[in-house]
Amino acid sequence: MGWFEQRGGLEGTVAVVTGGAGGLGGGISADLAANGVRVALLDIDGEAVEQARAALEAAGHDIIAVQGDARDPDTLAALFTAVDERFGRLDTLVNVVGGTFQAAFMDTSPNAWNALIRTNLLHVLHACKLAVPRMRAGGRGGSIITVSTIEAHRAAPGFAVYSAAKAGVEQFGRTLAVELAPERIRVNSIAPDFTPTPALERAAGGQRTGMSDPAGLPIAIPMGRAGLIDDIANAAVFLASGLSSYITGTTLHVDGGTFASSGWFNWPAQGWANHAPTYLLDTLAATQRETDAAAARPE
Repeated sequence: MGWFEQRGGLEGTVAVVTGGAGGLGGGISADLAANGVRVALLDIDGEAVEQARAALEAAGHDIIAVQGDARDPDTLAALFTAVDERFGRLDTLVNVVGGTFQAAFMDTSPNAWNALIRTNLLHVLHACKLAVPRMRAGGRGGSIITVSTIEAHRAAPGFAVYSAAKAGVEQFGRTLAVELAPERIRVNSIAPDFTPTPALERAAGGQRTGMSDPAGLPIAIPMGRAGLIDDIANAAVFLASGLSSYITGTTLHVDGGTFASSGWFNWPAQGWANHAPTYLLDTLAATQRETDAAAARPE
């Protein structure tokens, strides 16, 4: 047994991963399983569930893979009951499910707010309520990990309710971490920034906008590249393992430095500044003048 396996202590443990079949959740499930964890995953995407099941079973992993909606308390409860019956223990919970849309707050409705809160906050409460008694019963402690976002830590125009829900997830996690610390049940979050996944690409409709344009990555992300699913999965494996046994109530910012830079951009030919450079403003002004002149010409 190697150093990581010895200190990590993941072999033979059990993890529930909500949203665990595709994208970030799929990467987390696969990497936990690769480290000897028996994974029970739940995902609303039936095709992704079957693909994950086939891949993990082909690799010889003992898993539970269920198609269902993590936002439904009964579906969650059934998953945890299946874990009791199949594995008889629970060591790790990873909450991955989330989602949003872009709209100015004043253009949204109470129904939209409720949907965002249900998708990003309420299922985390339900999953934790189910997980904690099982971790307590095992007497071995445990690890609860929630995938959050950098938008829980900075203003997010067009995503006001989403960012509020994610901030709520993190504050809930900090408080729960303190409540459960005497029982060695740790609660932490992972806050990515721009990490392309198939779901994100579908939402963008194949269009490049903002940081989805590779040319903009070195400007907005200090490390100069988008995040990878593996980057997030690495952090989840660390937080699930014994290597993080003295870490609780905190957030790992797996974002290439964007939280640290917080509004500073690495502009070409100028370097770091927290405002748009003059040459860019001049270019934009010239483009606007050309647009205005074209619009004023008679047809």
